[in-house]
Amino acid sequence: MPRLFTALEIPAEVASTLTLHRGGLVGARWIEPADYHVTLRFLGDVDRRMAHDVDSFLADLQTQPFEVTLDALGSFGGDKPRAVFARVQPSRQLGELQADIERLMRRLGLPAEGRKFVPHVTLARLRDTSPVEVAHYLAMHPIVRPIAFTARRFALMSSRDSIGGGPYVLEAAYPLGPSYPNRLPRSDFQRR
Repeated sequence: MPRLFTALEIPAEVASTLTLHRGGLVGARWIEPADYHVTLRFLGDVDRRMAHDVDSFLADLQTQPFEVTLDALGSFGGDKPRAVFARVQPSRQLGELQADIERLMRRLGLPAEGRKFVPHVTLARLRDTSPVEVAHYLAMHPIVRPIAFTARRFALMSSRDSIGGGPYVLEAAYPLGPSYPNRLPRSDFQRR
């Protein structure tokens, strides 16, 4: 059974810029730049039939390309930090895409997403890192100028059952807008 999620991919040039923030934090396990993404909806472990239905529903989703802006670094976990991330500025288009995907997944019978949508790109997972160390790291690594790119497609991705952080497999990609080239052919995830 594949463990699936939908996401916006991060272009290579943006990922390269984000790598400038790697290092200097004890207990950080840095995510590989090729695995950077903005999760739109975690689907979890689904069977082949559900994976096929998800793919069919996502293929019918209609929306336009939009700009995505990364504007600050932050952390999740408060007193027990668990991740460092690049924050994605909320936008109407991003919120609508995520809400449309959520509605489609609910229509397919998947349970509602239990977590509030907080768009971000995870840069590192943390273990035994103190809040003071994280605060110092964040103070020393600001995003000075916002980093922007145009999202021209979203993806259905899979991951192995692991601690997190990849590697991730692109299973299918869905264009945003009519002028983008045809979507990627379906992979063999439905046969796994």
